[in-house]
Amino acid sequence: MFSGAITALVTPFTSSGKVDENRLREQVDYQIKGGIDGLVPVGTTGESPTLDFAEHLRVIQITIEQAKGRVPVIAGVGANATTEAVHLHTEAKNLGATAGLSVNPYYNKPSQEGLYRHFMTLADTVDLPIVLYNIPGRTGITMTPQTVARLNSHKNIVAIKEATGLPDMTSEISSLCDITIVSGDDSLTLPLMSIGAKGVISVVSNLLPNDVKQLTKHALAGDFTEAARVHYKLYPLIKSLFLDGNPAGIKYAMQVAGLDGGAMRLPLVEATEPTRKLISEWVAKHGVKGVI
Repeated sequence: MFSGAITALVTPFTSSGKVDENRLREQVDYQIKGGIDGLVPVGTTGESPTLDFAEHLRVIQITIEQAKGRVPVIAGVGANATTEAVHLHTEAKNLGATAGLSVNPYYNKPSQEGLYRHFMTLADTVDLPIVLYNIPGRTGITMTPQTVARLNSHKNIVAIKEATGLPDMTSEISSLCDITIVSGDDSLTLPLMSIGAKGVISVVSNLLPNDVKQLTKHALAGDFTEAARVHYKLYPLIKSLFLDGNPAGIKYAMQVAGLDGGAMRLPLVEATEPTRKLISEWVAKHGVKGVI
Protein backbone atom coordinates (compact mmCIF):
# COMPACT_ATOMS: atom_id res chain seq x y z
CA MET A 1 0.00 0.00 0.00
CA PHE A 2 2.77 2.45 0.88
CA SER A 3 5.42 1.72 -1.72
CA GLY A 4 6.47 2.88 -5.15
CA ALA A 5 5.75 6.32 -6.58
CA ILE A 6 3.23 8.39 -4.63
CA THR A 7 2.46 11.96 -5.73
CA ALA A 8 2.20 14.87 -3.30
CA LEU A 9 -0.46 16.70 -5.30
CA VAL A 10 -0.42 20.45 -5.87
CA THR A 11 -3.68 22.25 -5.10
CA PRO A 12 -4.81 24.15 -8.23
CA PHE A 13 -6.42 27.55 -7.75
CA THR A 14 -8.58 29.60 -10.12
CA SER A 15 -7.71 33.18 -11.08
CA SER A 16 -10.06 34.35 -8.31
CA GLY A 17 -8.16 32.30 -5.73
CA LYS A 18 -10.65 29.46 -5.22
CA VAL A 19 -9.75 25.78 -5.38
CA ASP A 20 -10.12 24.73 -9.02
CA GLU A 21 -12.08 21.52 -8.57
CA ASN A 22 -12.21 20.61 -12.26
CA ARG A 23 -8.45 21.04 -12.65
CA LEU A 24 -7.86 18.93 -9.54
CA ARG A 25 -9.95 16.12 -10.99
CA GLU A 26 -7.99 16.31 -14.25
CA GLN A 27 -4.72 16.12 -12.34
CA VAL A 28 -5.86 13.04 -10.42
CA ASP A 29 -6.68 11.31 -13.71
CA TYR A 30 -3.36 12.39 -15.23
CA GLN A 31 -1.49 10.89 -12.29
CA ILE A 32 -3.33 7.59 -12.45
CA LYS A 33 -2.90 7.40 -16.23
CA GLY A 34 0.83 7.95 -15.64
CA GLY A 35 0.97 4.82 -13.49
CA ILE A 36 1.37 6.45 -10.09
CA ASP A 37 0.94 4.19 -7.03
CA GLY A 38 -0.80 6.63 -4.70
CA LEU A 39 -1.87 10.23 -4.12
CA VAL A 40 -1.33 12.65 -1.25
CA PRO A 41 -3.70 15.63 -1.28
CA VAL A 42 -3.14 18.66 0.97
CA GLY A 43 0.40 17.97 2.03
CA THR A 44 3.07 20.67 1.95
CA THR A 45 3.06 20.65 -1.85
CA GLY A 46 -0.71 21.14 -1.72
CA GLU A 47 -0.23 24.41 0.21
CA SER A 48 -2.18 23.00 3.14
CA PRO A 49 -1.25 25.86 5.52
CA THR A 50 -3.10 28.30 3.23
CA LEU A 51 -6.36 26.31 3.07
CA ASP A 52 -9.16 26.66 5.59
CA PHE A 53 -10.73 23.53 7.10
CA ALA A 54 -13.59 23.39 4.59
CA GLU A 55 -11.22 23.71 1.62
CA HIS A 56 -8.81 21.20 3.12
CA LEU A 57 -11.51 18.56 3.47
CA ARG A 58 -13.01 19.36 0.08
CA VAL A 59 -9.66 18.71 -1.65
CA ILE A 60 -9.43 15.36 0.13
CA GLN A 61 -13.01 14.53 -0.85
CA ILE A 62 -12.49 15.38 -4.53
CA THR A 63 -9.27 13.36 -4.71
CA ILE A 64 -10.97 10.31 -3.21
CA GLU A 65 -14.02 10.69 -5.46
CA GLN A 66 -11.93 11.05 -8.61
CA ALA A 67 -9.48 8.27 -7.72
CA LYS A 68 -12.47 5.90 -7.44
CA GLY A 69 -10.42 3.34 -5.57
CA ARG A 70 -7.88 3.02 -8.37
CA VAL A 71 -4.99 4.06 -6.10
CA PRO A 72 -4.65 4.68 -2.36
CA VAL A 73 -5.29 8.23 -1.15
CA ILE A 74 -3.11 9.26 1.79
CA ALA A 75 -4.69 12.48 3.03
CA GLY A 76 -2.62 15.24 4.61
CA VAL A 77 -4.06 15.48 8.12
CA GLY A 78 -1.28 16.92 10.30
CA ALA A 79 -1.66 19.80 12.75
CA ASN A 80 0.31 21.33 15.60
CA ALA A 81 -2.63 20.97 17.99
CA THR A 82 -3.53 17.38 18.78
CA THR A 83 -7.24 18.21 18.91
CA GLU A 84 -7.11 19.67 15.39
CA ALA A 85 -5.18 16.67 14.12
CA VAL A 86 -7.78 14.32 15.64
CA HIS A 87 -10.49 16.28 13.81
CA LEU A 88 -8.68 16.07 10.46
CA HIS A 89 -7.90 12.37 10.90
CA THR A 90 -11.54 11.67 11.77
CA GLU A 91 -12.89 13.59 8.79
CA ALA A 92 -10.40 11.96 6.40
CA LYS A 93 -11.49 8.52 7.60
CA ASN A 94 -15.15 9.45 7.15
CA LEU A 95 -14.43 10.64 3.61
CA GLY A 96 -12.83 7.30 2.76
CA ALA A 97 -9.11 8.05 2.84
CA THR A 98 -6.82 5.05 2.77
CA ALA A 99 -4.50 6.59 5.35
CA GLY A 100 -3.41 9.90 6.81
CA LEU A 101 -0.08 11.67 6.36
CA SER A 102 0.55 13.29 9.72
CA VAL A 103 3.40 15.76 10.11
CA ASN A 104 5.26 16.42 13.34
CA PRO A 105 3.54 19.26 15.24
CA TYR A 106 5.20 22.45 14.02
CA TYR A 107 6.22 25.72 15.70
CA ASN A 108 5.56 24.61 19.30
CA LYS A 109 8.49 22.13 19.13
CA PRO A 110 7.29 19.32 21.43
CA SER A 111 9.71 16.99 23.17
CA GLN A 112 10.13 13.39 22.03
CA GLU A 113 7.62 12.37 24.70
CA GLY A 114 5.24 15.02 23.39
CA LEU A 115 5.59 13.64 19.86
CA TYR A 116 4.99 10.13 21.12
CA ARG A 117 1.84 11.06 23.02
CA HIS A 118 0.53 13.18 20.14
CA PHE A 119 0.74 10.36 17.60
CA MET A 120 -0.40 7.68 20.04
CA THR A 121 -3.47 9.79 20.77
CA LEU A 122 -4.23 9.96 17.06
CA ALA A 123 -3.65 6.24 16.59
CA ASP A 124 -5.81 5.34 19.59
CA THR A 125 -8.64 7.73 18.72
CA VAL A 126 -9.06 7.20 14.97
CA ASP A 127 -8.83 3.79 13.32
CA LEU A 128 -6.96 5.06 10.26
CA PRO A 129 -3.44 4.02 9.19
CA ILE A 130 -0.93 6.79 9.88
CA VAL A 131 2.10 7.72 7.79
CA LEU A 132 4.38 9.77 10.03
CA TYR A 133 6.06 12.77 8.41
CA ASN A 134 9.49 13.80 9.69
CA ILE A 135 10.53 17.13 8.11
CA PRO A 136 12.49 19.26 10.61
CA GLY A 137 13.23 21.95 8.03
CA ARG A 138 9.57 22.94 8.19
CA THR A 139 8.52 21.88 11.68
CA GLY A 140 11.55 22.83 13.78
CA ILE A 141 11.64 19.41 15.45
CA THR A 142 13.12 16.04 14.47
CA MET A 143 11.48 12.80 15.52
CA THR A 144 14.28 10.48 16.59
CA PRO A 145 14.56 6.90 15.29
CA GLN A 146 13.91 5.73 18.85
CA THR A 147 10.58 7.57 18.94
CA VAL A 148 9.66 6.18 15.52
CA ALA A 149 10.35 2.67 16.81
CA ARG A 150 8.20 3.27 19.90
CA LEU A 151 5.33 4.48 17.74
CA ASN A 152 5.64 1.60 15.30
CA SER A 153 4.40 -0.73 18.03
CA HIS A 154 0.88 0.63 17.39
CA LYS A 155 -1.02 -1.20 14.64
CA ASN A 156 -2.22 2.07 13.10
CA ILE A 157 1.25 3.61 12.69
CA VAL A 158 2.45 1.91 9.55
CA ALA A 159 4.94 4.09 7.66
CA ILE A 160 7.09 7.21 7.75
CA LYS A 161 7.85 9.85 5.14
CA GLU A 162 11.51 10.51 5.82
CA ALA A 163 12.44 14.09 4.87
CA THR A 164 15.28 14.96 7.21
CA GLY A 165 17.72 14.85 4.29
CA LEU A 166 19.91 12.45 6.26
CA PRO A 167 20.32 8.92 4.86
CA ASP A 168 21.59 7.77 8.26
CA MET A 169 18.07 8.33 9.63
CA THR A 170 16.73 5.64 7.31
CA SER A 171 19.48 3.26 8.35
CA GLU A 172 18.94 3.86 12.05
CA ILE A 173 15.15 3.58 11.86
CA SER A 174 15.49 0.32 9.95
CA SER A 175 17.92 -1.00 12.53
CA LEU A 176 15.34 -0.43 15.29
CA CYS A 177 12.04 -1.49 13.67
CA ASP A 178 10.46 -2.66 10.41
CA ILE A 179 8.26 0.36 9.72
CA THR A 180 7.84 1.14 6.01
CA ILE A 181 10.02 4.12 5.00
CA VAL A 182 9.37 6.30 1.96
CA SER A 183 11.58 9.15 0.83
CA GLY A 184 10.27 12.68 1.28
CA ASP A 185 12.90 14.19 -1.04
CA ASP A 186 12.93 13.46 -4.77
CA SER A 187 16.69 13.89 -4.95
CA LEU A 188 17.19 11.22 -2.27
CA THR A 189 14.76 8.58 -3.52
CA LEU A 190 17.46 6.43 -5.11
CA PRO A 191 19.94 6.48 -2.20
CA LEU A 192 17.23 5.85 0.39
CA MET A 193 15.76 2.98 -1.61
CA SER A 194 19.22 1.47 -1.87
CA ILE A 195 19.20 1.08 1.94
CA GLY A 196 15.66 -0.15 2.34
CA ALA A 197 13.13 2.62 1.67
CA LYS A 198 10.15 1.43 -0.34
CA GLY A 199 9.43 4.46 -2.51
CA VAL A 200 8.84 8.20 -2.49
CA ILE A 201 6.16 10.77 -1.84
CA SER A 202 7.17 12.87 -4.80
CA VAL A 203 6.86 16.46 -5.99
CA VAL A 204 8.32 16.04 -9.48
CA SER A 205 5.81 13.29 -10.25
CA ASN A 206 3.15 16.01 -10.55
CA LEU A 207 4.87 16.64 -13.87
CA LEU A 208 6.47 13.27 -14.68
CA PRO A 209 4.57 10.49 -12.93
CA ASN A 210 5.73 7.73 -15.25
CA ASP A 211 9.42 8.61 -14.84
CA VAL A 212 9.19 8.53 -11.04
CA LYS A 213 7.21 5.30 -11.28
CA GLN A 214 9.96 3.75 -13.40
CA LEU A 215 12.66 4.80 -10.95
CA THR A 216 10.88 3.21 -8.00
CA LYS A 217 9.88 0.14 -10.01
CA HIS A 218 13.50 -0.57 -10.96
CA ALA A 219 14.75 0.10 -7.42
CA LEU A 220 12.14 -2.19 -5.86
CA ALA A 221 13.21 -4.89 -8.31
CA GLY A 222 16.85 -4.45 -7.28
CA ASP A 223 17.89 -3.01 -10.65
CA PHE A 224 19.79 -0.01 -9.34
CA THR A 225 21.68 0.49 -12.57
CA GLU A 226 18.47 1.31 -14.42
CA ALA A 227 17.06 3.21 -11.41
CA ALA A 228 20.21 5.35 -11.39
CA ARG A 229 19.75 6.12 -15.08
CA VAL A 230 16.30 7.59 -14.36
CA HIS A 231 17.61 9.35 -11.26
CA TYR A 232 20.32 11.18 -13.19
CA LYS A 233 17.86 12.05 -15.94
CA LEU A 234 15.54 13.70 -13.41
CA TYR A 235 18.11 15.15 -11.01
CA PRO A 236 18.81 18.56 -12.68
CA LEU A 237 15.09 19.24 -13.06
CA ILE A 238 14.45 18.22 -9.44
CA LYS A 239 17.10 20.60 -8.15
CA SER A 240 15.72 23.49 -10.20
CA LEU A 241 12.21 22.95 -8.83
CA PHE A 242 13.27 23.72 -5.26
CA LEU A 243 15.45 26.79 -5.82
CA ASP A 244 12.62 29.14 -4.76
CA GLY A 245 10.81 26.76 -2.48
CA ASN A 246 7.96 24.31 -2.90
CA PRO A 247 5.48 24.37 -4.64
CA ALA A 248 6.54 27.50 -6.56
CA GLY A 249 8.88 25.51 -8.80
CA ILE A 250 6.62 22.59 -9.60
CA LYS A 251 3.63 24.87 -10.23
CA TYR A 252 5.64 26.85 -12.75
CA ALA A 253 6.93 23.67 -14.40
CA MET A 254 3.37 22.41 -14.71
CA GLN A 255 2.28 25.71 -16.22
CA VAL A 256 5.02 25.48 -18.84
CA ALA A 257 3.96 21.92 -19.65
CA GLY A 258 0.26 22.71 -19.97
CA LEU A 259 -0.62 21.14 -16.61
CA ASP A 260 -1.45 24.46 -14.99
CA GLY A 261 -1.70 24.12 -11.21
CA GLY A 262 -2.83 27.71 -10.79
CA ALA A 263 -1.41 30.57 -8.80
CA MET A 264 0.22 30.49 -5.39
CA ARG A 265 -1.56 31.65 -2.27
CA LEU A 266 0.10 34.25 -0.08
CA PRO A 267 2.40 34.24 1.76
CA LEU A 268 3.81 31.93 -0.94
CA VAL A 269 4.70 33.58 -4.24
CA GLU A 270 5.81 32.52 -7.70
CA ALA A 271 9.35 31.50 -8.64
CA THR A 272 11.82 34.20 -9.66
CA GLU A 273 12.67 34.88 -13.29
CA PRO A 274 16.11 33.13 -13.22
CA THR A 275 14.50 30.04 -11.68
CA ARG A 276 11.64 30.09 -14.19
CA LYS A 277 14.14 30.26 -17.04
CA LEU A 278 16.06 27.27 -15.71
CA ILE A 279 12.90 25.25 -15.09
CA SER A 280 11.63 26.05 -18.60
CA GLU A 281 14.85 24.73 -20.10
CA TRP A 282 14.62 21.45 -18.20
CA VAL A 283 10.92 20.98 -18.92
CA ALA A 284 11.67 21.46 -22.62
CA LYS A 285 14.42 18.85 -22.45
CA HIS A 286 11.94 16.37 -20.96
CA GLY A 287 9.49 17.13 -23.76
CA VAL A 288 6.43 17.47 -21.54
CA LYS A 289 3.76 19.85 -22.81
CA GLY A 290 0.06 20.19 -23.39
CA VAL A 291 -0.90 16.90 -21.79
CA ILE A 292 -4.08 18.20 -20.15
